[in-house]
Amino acid sequence: MDHFTGRANAKTVSILALTRAEFKRWKKAQAKATQNWLDASSFEAGAGATIEIPARDGSVARILLGLGSGSDTPLWSYAALPGRLPKGRYQLENELDPEQAHIACLGWALATYDFDRYKTKGHKKFPSLVWPKGVDRKAVERERNAVFLARDLINTPAADLGPAELAEQASTVALEHDASVTVTTGEALIAEGYPAIYAVGKGSVREPRLVDIRWGDEANPKLTLVGKGVVFDTGGLDLKSAAGMKLMKKDMGGAAAILAIAQMIMDAQLPVRLRVLLPIVENAISGHAYRPSDVLETRKGITVEVGNTDAEGRLILCDALAEAQSEDPDLLIDFATLTGAARVALGTELPALFSTDDEVAAAILAAGEDCHDPMWRMPLFRPYRRHLDSKIADINNIASVGQGGAITAALFLQEFVGKKVAWVHVDTMGYNVHARPGRPAGGEAFGVRAMFEMLRRRYAGS
Repeated sequence: MDHFTGRANAKTVSILALTRAEFKRWKKAQAKATQNWLDASSFEAGAGATIEIPARDGSVARILLGLGSGSDTPLWSYAALPGRLPKGRYQLENELDPEQAHIACLGWALATYDFDRYKTKGHKKFPSLVWPKGVDRKAVERERNAVFLARDLINTPAADLGPAELAEQASTVALEHDASVTVTTGEALIAEGYPAIYAVGKGSVREPRLVDIRWGDEANPKLTLVGKGVVFDTGGLDLKSAAGMKLMKKDMGGAAAILAIAQMIMDAQLPVRLRVLLPIVENAISGHAYRPSDVLETRKGITVEVGNTDAEGRLILCDALAEAQSEDPDLLIDFATLTGAARVALGTELPALFSTDDEVAAAILAAGEDCHDPMWRMPLFRPYRRHLDSKIADINNIASVGQGGAITAALFLQEFVGKKVAWVHVDTMGYNVHARPGRPAGGEAFGVRAMFEMLRRRYAGS
């Protein structure tokens, strides 16, 4: 794997990672010259802080990495290293157990991401880390590849990642793991019973699609994943402002996240019967675009009044979710960049988690804490369902009030899932607004690692 190596050489520099308490004890045992150097540098082993310790000949004797109080997330402390160290070979001096080694290597790996597809110069060069003993290299590579896949897809401009290209990327992931894939395109969506997906996507010259991937032994528990794939969202006839449209290449972040999870599931050979459904559209403006006040048919037979064409994600998801629940899966999960309301409630870095199953929700949150990929549970508060009532159809695609928008969006989707299936809905930003170590500004796979870890524990044991 890039930026890792199997062995040290004569020029390899060691890295010692210390919490604040460990650093204080370590410092007392060092030579006076080293203590003076550290005092002059005001190094206190804060989370992600680094300092070079010079040797007598002026070379670097070792690198110190701060891990903070010990309660700070070590993953992102390790992620601070690749962007600060000069190109070369490094190895961790600490004796790490397999879990600690995984965190260290994953942090290093995630920090080596650079979306340079459109750069003609200035490509970043990163140092290499010697694999620590006992680390599961395949597990690190699996998580890195999944996160990088999602980031690459989200970062790619819509001109180069339209419905056809996103469907092709999904097909590539499927075929690499010997999965079957079917793509339903354009007016065939009507014939196959996906009228809402077609209605949202028909305003674009780039035809809407539904990608359907199947993988695994049919005797295994059914796991179905659904991802919102709006490759660009103008808002439709309820046009977004220029500022509101600026990041809308990321509106397929749900599909990117689901593909990343699916890729990890197949790579790890989890014992599930996996199905992936990706409704993919461009929400564009034309004489063929759907309109506010239109009433749409859906796969489930529920009629939907269009209160706002900018609430298109839930319309394409409703058809996919209706199909997903029809097979009565053991677990149904969807990811979507669905509402600004979730960002208002939780900020851009913490996905909102909704679920009809308390045990599953708790397992996801626990996995998120363990692998430093948190989410926050939000309520499916049924009394708010009244805000989706329509005078002329079964339901409206937007609420009649401005409050609780993430909840009412989730309640809309729940209408198409039914009561029997254990369902999880994740409303995510899918984008780092600010750059931080290991998390560059741009597309991000929030919640992906947490969800995979929960699935691994559920279906393959802990």
